[in-house]
Amino acid sequence: MSAIAVYVHWPFCKSKCPYCDFNSHVRAAIDEMRWRNALLSELDHYARLTQGRSVGSIFFGGGTPSLMDPETVAAVLGRIERLWPQDSDCEVTLEANPTSVEAQRFRALAEAGVNRVSLGVQSLDDAALRFLGRGHDAREAKAAVGTAAKHFGRYSFDLIYARPGQTAADWEAELNEALALAGEHLSVYQLTIEPGTAFAAAHARRDFTLPDEDAAGALYEITQERLAAAGLPAYEISNHARPGAECRHNLVYWRYGDYVGVGPGAHGRLTIEGNKHATRQHRAPETWLDAVERQGHGTEETTALSAKDRLEELLMMGLRLAEGVPLARIRAETGKTFEEALDGDAIAELVAGGFLTVDAARIAATAAGRQRLNAVLGALLGG
Repeated sequence: MSAIAVYVHWPFCKSKCPYCDFNSHVRAAIDEMRWRNALLSELDHYARLTQGRSVGSIFFGGGTPSLMDPETVAAVLGRIERLWPQDSDCEVTLEANPTSVEAQRFRALAEAGVNRVSLGVQSLDDAALRFLGRGHDAREAKAAVGTAAKHFGRYSFDLIYARPGQTAADWEAELNEALALAGEHLSVYQLTIEPGTAFAAAHARRDFTLPDEDAAGALYEITQERLAAAGLPAYEISNHARPGAECRHNLVYWRYGDYVGVGPGAHGRLTIEGNKHATRQHRAPETWLDAVERQGHGTEETTALSAKDRLEELLMMGLRLAEGVPLARIRAETGKTFEEALDGDAIAELVAGGFLTVDAARIAATAAGRQRLNAVLGALLGG
């Protein structure tokens, strides 16, 4: 079977960003040795379920994994290496904030085994960074990108657009500035208001307004055109890279491969005895930690996925990619041809509307379809 990926969730941040709905938490103190041992225990548990597999990528996400002690990162990577054979070009990514304090850890993180870093820059404008609640300014962000380039063979950073008052000219200038710093990968996300966040409450109070749909669409088009012209075309809705420089770990998700998820709230997808299962860890950090210390893992739920579940997940993930979904994967997951598995009339309408393409090998969303993916999936899956 193909190599699996391993996701390690570190749930702690110095502060909670107002737009963030990830499983991240602020704690006054963290017993890092206790957390380290729990992560190692959970890795041991999942290694027993995935015997005979190798590991092709590892991803430390959060939260803010760059706040982890490099010794913890080294211990986790060492345990993974002992538990599974690793591909010779195994990708090891760690998410980091570009503060000067965290950038000082980059050398130690590289020595621990990290070979790719993903920086949460979010903006190169100081006023925008203050609005987004970030703990760094533009100068620190640029310096951190430069430091990352020195210590890691591969690096990427994130930007957020469609911010209040942002014009097309503003965004194009910021993209040009970003491209002067970028390596071979850039992630660009539209600001959305997520339920339960500080921004959701502020937006409901009308403390700020976002660009309307037409304005946001224009910013999206500028993003696609400018990055493609610079040699970083979109390979996924929000991710751009030079060919061959895509994030290998995230491709496992989007191609519906198998992955282990350890840490609070982490999800996994594993083929066990020929059946695909979804795993979910306890979300609350302390609940997860207590569970691991009691039973060796923090898994709250393991669910065998039906053919219908697998089809929905395969399309939800795979149609995010410019490459789309191989028709052979639809048959492998469902036992049906794509004509049998999907509504032919809906496919014909989406193709005629310029939102889907279908050939003998694969089904793919066009650029217009990826921009409207929820509607495309609703039509395909009858939602």
